[in-house]
Amino acid sequence: MAATTAQPTGTTPRRHIAVIPCRWGASRFPGKPLALLGDKPLLWHVHQRCLEAKRLDGAVVATDDERIEAACRQLGIEYIRTGEHLTGTDRVAEVAERLRAEAYINVQGDEPFISPTAIDAVAEALEHLPPGTLTVNAYTELVDVGAVLDHNVVKVVIAARGEALMFSRQPIPYPKGDRPTYLRQLGLYGFTGEALQQFRQLQQGPLERAEGVEMLRFVEHGHAVRMIPVEDDGVAVDTPEDLVRASGLLANTHPPIREPLA
Repeated sequence: MAATTAQPTGTTPRRHIAVIPCRWGASRFPGKPLALLGDKPLLWHVHQRCLEAKRLDGAVVATDDERIEAACRQLGIEYIRTGEHLTGTDRVAEVAERLRAEAYINVQGDEPFISPTAIDAVAEALEHLPPGTLTVNAYTELVDVGAVLDHNVVKVVIAARGEALMFSRQPIPYPKGDRPTYLRQLGLYGFTGEALQQFRQLQQGPLERAEGVEMLRFVEHGHAVRMIPVEDDGVAVDTPEDLVRASGLLANTHPPIREPLA
């Protein structure tokens, strides 16, 4: 299917562009990208955070669903209609074949409060990748015990050189000896176009299939994933219950404006 966009993308290559993969059929929350947070769909909030980043040359939603496509058109959000894919990064890789840029930032469509500064940090790190490293992934420290135990929150353990050793939905490392520091992998990845094409050529391994964490595809095939620390205390929306929490956070951050009494 030919690329479809809310506005012409042109032929001039962009430097860094955010791609927000969105699909309708999430098993834990079908229709999640269009679930209302405040008075706007979830994907709109993610798109706004991308527009607030300073190192991007735009943001585009990548979807295979006509309902999400229609919502983007109505909201004036640039989008590309893709085929069906195993993961969001596979979807971003298709976009990279059709939308020219020096690098692509995969911003998950369920992170309505993702920090624009964190997005910029990933974009900057892409300009200083060590030889042999294909991707950058952001992480933050977990302080909430409930989040450590939550299988919807992906944990990561990192080598001394800053490369990911393992991702898991289980609390890793196991606290048999010292009390560990738990780290949360954010749904915020940076790639060159070449890295995305290599990702698509790699087969899913048993760890990726078991955990449902796509960055394990690189790890299982022996490719380095550079982890960078960022400040981010937002709420990822994996379930309808998370949306309720996000709505409370939005209300506290942006309370409604009340008209003065006459």
